[in-house]
Amino acid sequence: MKRDSKLSSVLHVLLHLAHSERPMTSEQMAGMLDTNPVLVRRVLAGLRERGYISSERGHGGGWTVICDLATVTLRDVYDAVGAPTVFAMGNRNEHSACLVEQVVNASLADAFQEAEALLVQRLGDVTLADLSRDFNLRYDNHPHRRPEHEHAPG
Repeated sequence: MKRDSKLSSVLHVLLHLAHSERPMTSEQMAGMLDTNPVLVRRVLAGLRERGYISSERGHGGGWTVICDLATVTLRDVYDAVGAPTVFAMGNRNEHSACLVEQVVNASLADAFQEAEALLVQRLGDVTLADLSRDFNLRYDNHPHRRPEHEHAPG
């Protein structure tokens, strides 16, 4: 089963945008993610609606970060992209008449709910500024820095 990487992808492009000295186009970001620019625009629309990023059309246009990275958490971004399902696992049959399956379902449902609540809580503890600081530290300490390690497009 394919994993949903929307949150990871959006965080990736947000950090590129945060470290870019000029707007980035949907095509540039799509190239980084090996996806279609239309999909990038569709996902970024939720971030624009919440005031985290903006976009300008035309020559020299593109997407830019307009929020304070220290005030936006990973939970905020998670919510902005539609709060994708955290787990690919689930119950075999949600509405079974089998008592054994009902017991299994109830046990798994509780575990899934607790794990998801913990993860979503943790996302609320990490800001985009935290990610940016971690990137800067890794970049500064990387022994073989190359342009592809930079977050500012060439």
